[in-house]
Amino acid sequence: MKVWERVLDLLFPPKCPFCQKILDDPRAPLCPGCQGKLPWLEGRAGERRIDFADGCWSPLAYDGLVRSAVHHYKFHRVRALGDPLAVLMAQCLAGRLPQGADLICWAPLSKERFRQRGFNQAELLAREIGRMLSIPAEPLLEKVKDTGPQSDLEEESARRANARGAYALLPGVSLTDRRVVLVDDVVTTGSTLSELCALLRQAGAAEVYCLTLARARGDGHQSESPKKTGKLLEKMVENP
Repeated sequence: MKVWERVLDLLFPPKCPFCQKILDDPRAPLCPGCQGKLPWLEGRAGERRIDFADGCWSPLAYDGLVRSAVHHYKFHRVRALGDPLAVLMAQCLAGRLPQGADLICWAPLSKERFRQRGFNQAELLAREIGRMLSIPAEPLLEKVKDTGPQSDLEEESARRANARGAYALLPGVSLTDRRVVLVDDVVTTGSTLSELCALLRQAGAAEVYCLTLARARGDGHQSESPKKTGKLLEKMVENP
């Protein structure tokens, strides 16, 4: 660790993104207490079928502490939460896609939403994941229509209609024979991700994978055992 990083840790001690307690080990992405309590998704519980995607994975269910952390990150502009959340996503991707990828990109915001929020949480997550896994992060998509929030819509048909035609490839994007990872914070019905994956396929992508921090409405999810989550935490600390 560099000297200036140690100084920052003393002045602003890293906190667990879920309970906000100061971390005993600043290299850890979360505290041991939350590690044992979070709604981890394992096996098929962490997968979701997305049209035009070869896979979609999430390490956590969108419940309780996870929901609270995402809300603070997105709507209260607590950008410091991004890095530890990205660690959890990177660990998930490395376990599911050991061969890696050629590019990593993110779900775009409309210009109006970006102006209001000041940042795109999916972009920050994607760039940090790319840095940790040595995958180039590039903007490939844009939102061309300012739609209402997907979270305001309950029915999948309404979400699909809301996302249809709202996105486009950035000019000049060519992905011939590339393996691409698409990042967003939460997946619910998968309507937005399906729309974006279709565009990446149109650009020539050979394989498209989706990665989100959490999966909403994850019926039947089950938590990892404390023993297993403890081993995962040790791995995260050893390989930050």
